Parts: sequence; structure tokens; C-alpha cells
Amino acid sequence: MTIFFSLCSSRSLRFEFQFVSVVAAFAGVTATVRSADDELYREKYRPQFHFTARQWNVHKLNPGQREEGWLNDPNGLVFFRGEYHLFAQRWNKCWIHAVSKDLVHWTELQPAFWEDERFGTGVQSGGAVVDKDNTSGLAPADAKMPPLVAFWAGNDNHSQCISYSLDAGRTWTKYDQNPVVAHPERDPKVFWYEPGKRWIMVLYGNGSYHFFTSKNLLDWQDQKYSIADSFECPDMFQLPVDGDAHRLKWVLVRGNGKYSIGEFDGAKFTRETDQLPCDLGANFYATQSWGEIDGQPGRRVQIAWMRGGRYPDMPFNQQMTFPCDLTLRSFPEGLRICRLPIADIKSLYEEQHVWKDLTVKPGENPLKDISGELFDIELQADIGAAKGFGVKWRGATVAYTAESQMLNCLGREAKVIADNGRLTLRILIDRTSIEVFANDGKVSMSSCYLPKPDSTGLEFFAEGGDLKTQSITVNQLTSAWPAVIRKD
Repeated sequence: MTIFFSLCSSRSLRFEFQFVSVVAAFAGVTATVRSADDELYREKYRPQFHFTARQWNVHKLNPGQREEGWLNDPNGLVFFRGEYHLFAQRWNKCWIHAVSKDLVHWTELQPAFWEDERFGTGVQSGGAVVDKDNTSGLAPADAKMPPLVAFWAGNDNHSQCISYSLDAGRTWTKYDQNPVVAHPERDPKVFWYEPGKRWIMVLYGNGSYHFFTSKNLLDWQDQKYSIADSFECPDMFQLPVDGDAHRLKWVLVRGNGKYSIGEFDGAKFTRETDQLPCDLGANFYATQSWGEIDGQPGRRVQIAWMRGGRYPDMPFNQQMTFPCDLTLRSFPEGLRICRLPIADIKSLYEEQHVWKDLTVKPGENPLKDISGELFDIELQADIGAAKGFGVKWRGATVAYTAESQMLNCLGREAKVIADNGRLTLRILIDRTSIEVFANDGKVSMSSCYLPKPDSTGLEFFAEGGDLKTQSITVNQLTSAWPAVIRKD
């Protein structure tokens, strides 16, 4: 008997035999044997263009918070030499690590670094930077590349620590003089402040954000300044106002996705707005962002943990939002962040359906001949006599009610004011997530759902009167994940 086998993607040797077919042959019986990775990224409820974690050493369904396949807070988002690095929590067990050239197609690497017993047996959330001038001295003077430096908190909620990489994030070393800051509590966010030629750390603790400064990433000074009413996972960056690179504002985003706009002098943030929501959906938490992207000054790309999604009997648990470009735009009520999916999603477009200047009557469904799982839908509508309109698929509904000016997605509501009776919607549909963007991203709603298994059709509907649409575009998407089924 000849047995064909494959090694699972793990540093340990593991054979998990799952006999699929047996073929008679003159020399005996040949069995095709597949590993637990055979259906990786093709599972029933696995999102196909939203990032999820894989398993390495086990094949277990319904993984829990510290188990392989679990995913939560995004961490340490950096761009380095043509690669986007995405790190994420496996609930303080380790930092999950993936890389991408376009923020759409990801390759998950082995975890970057693991829990540390010295600081409470955990490696909690934090940030990362490219120390391009080697201010830390962590790289040898003749090193070919600068260090990547990751900041994380121990489970003692007091020790702020460093791990660093000298090979573009492929291997990591824990700094032998950790912790670099001893201060409650966790989630250190670090960035370079060019006017003061120094590093800034924003640290969560006791319901507030605290600020520290450093010249070398190793020695930190407490600025004795804090921002109250702030909880977990800070993110802080500049954005150009209305695309003007000479007019910049600072944005401080809290773990719950609420942000404030203001000024920052290297030690103190002066808030100029109330706390405003980045997103009003049911599953949006612990946002982080990529910036300092080579050749793209001022660009800021945000991602969040879609906290609370359900994926019954799957070998993974939780997912990320699709990456969104952030812009800061002026409105009558003031400056507001707008979020829209990155343009690279077009790399997944497979088939496009377009309608121009179409009037939809109640009871009609122009999308009746379209079916599938993955969509990017764009529409522009003049409300007119209609009392409402929306899109339905697989038991889920996104609907707009004209009288109340409310957008509803899976039971959550957001106020969306139609400009002169006109409304734009962008809807991303994945196997277990829905992201809606209204009025060019001024309002967004990110939510998870479980689809009805026997339904794949799309429905566009109008209620209470005729609805005139300027355009409806339905892009059907292919998977961002490669086919990995082995044919040994």
C-alpha cells in the first residue's frame, strides 16, 4: 500500500489522516490522504475578503479566546518595504501576524511573539513602529534594515514592553531590559512626532489616556497629562482637511471607535470636537490604522475587530473589518471623518451588473437574476415619492426610511440625511459580514450576521412609491484566499 501524505503548516511534525478516496491499482491500493488544512479558507462561514485567523497545530471547531483560530484586537499596523503588517490578539496569548502587498490578499505567518511569564503570563495589545533612523540602537550600526519595534503590555497591567525584529518582522526578540515603562495599564500606541523630533506613547489606564515621550524608544518620560473618558486601544494620527496637505488636524480614536478632532503640541492634545462615532454598526471595536505609507503621504487606512460575530462549528472565530481609507471633510456641522473601502477591492471584481436611470416600482426587483455570496454594491437614489428602499439577501436587510431619515442594518439604526432628496449607499457583503457606507462614507455601519443557508439571491426594493435611481452597480467578487486544496 502506498500512502500519500502532506505536512500541516506547523513547526512540529504532525500527520492528521483523513482518508478521502481509495483507488484500486495493480500494485495494491493507493489512498489519498489530506491534512486538516485541505479546506483552509473555504469553510462554510469563513469570510472571503475579511481577514480571519488560521489554526497551526490543531484542527478544532469553535476555538475559544486563547486558542488557535481565535482573533481579536488589531495591533501594531505598519508598512515596511512594500509590505503591510497586520498583527492581532489571540486574547493575550500571542500576536497573530500576517503580511500583504495590497491589504486585500493576506499571508498569515507564524505568531510574532508569545506570552511572557515575567509580566503576568500574557502579551496584550499595543502598537508598532519602523525605527527608520535606528534611534533605539537595537540594530547594529551596519545593519541592512532598521528595526521594527513592537510595544505590548504584560498581563500584570503595569509593564509596557518591547519586542523587536531585524529581518522585516520574520523573527522577533524580546528586549532584555523590559519593561521600558512601568505604569498602569495597557495598550501602548507609539508614533513619531516630527516637530519635536521625539516618540510619543499614548497609554490607556484607569479610564484615561496618558502621554509619554522618548528620544530613543527605550527611555520614556511621563508628561503628567491625561485625557479622561477614554477606554482601551488608543489610535492617534494626523489627517489633511478636505485633502489639503498644508492644513492638518489631529485625530484621537478610542477603543470603542469614537474619535475627537483637535490640535497636538507633542505633549498635550487639545480637543476641538465632542466624541463622534467612526461607525454605528453592531460589530466595530478596537480600531487601529496604517499610516506612513511610502509614496502615499497623508493616507490613513483603518481596520477594526468585528467583535461578537458568530461562526458555529468553524475552526476560526472572529474577523476584521475590510480596510477603509479615512478622510477628514468639512460639513455644515463641522469636520467629520469619512470611511470608504480601499480601492484595491477592485482586484476581486469578477462580474459587474450596471443599471442607469432606472425607476424601481414597489414589487419590482431589478436584481432578481443575480445570486452569489460576495458583493460590492453601489447605488445612487433620488427618494422622490418612495417612502423607503433597500437591499435584501440571505435573510439580512439594509433599508432606508425617508420620513425618519434612518438607515437600518440588521436592527441597528443611523441617521442619514438625504441631500436634496438624494442618497448614496455602498454595501460590502461577505459570507458573515455586512458593511454599509452612506453618503460617501460620512456614515458607516459594520455588522456580522449568519446567512440563511438556502438563499443566495439579491433583492432591491422600493416601498410606498416609485424610486428613481441614477445608478445601481453590483460587483460580484471572487475570494481573496488562494485555493489550498492539495492534490497529493
